[in-house]
Amino acid sequence: MRPGHVMGDKGYNSKTIRTWLRRRGITHTVPERSDQVRNRARRGSRGGRRPVFDRQVYRHRKVVERCFNRLKQWRGIATRYDKTAQPYQAAVTLASLLMWA
Repeated sequence: MRPGHVMGDKGYNSKTIRTWLRRRGITHTVPERSDQVRNRARRGSRGGRRPVFDRQVYRHRKVVERCFNRLKQWRGIATRYDKTAQPYQAAVTLASLLMWA
């Protein structure tokens, strides 16, 4: 199953990743790094246009980040003691259910 939209931090802001997402028809919200902004401004009109970035959509990213932070409070999930994916997925599911309840 393919995601409809991807939100990422500045670490995912590269031309390669943006092109990969665009080719697959996946929209994205990734802020631009300050060095890329400076380089584009330095090149003037040859620097290209600025990538589209929606601040309102990006604000919803904090919900996912908070969920990951709460899951990482479980030592077994944070350190990944489980050898295979099935017990690890069970632990994440159990922790998620306990957080939800």
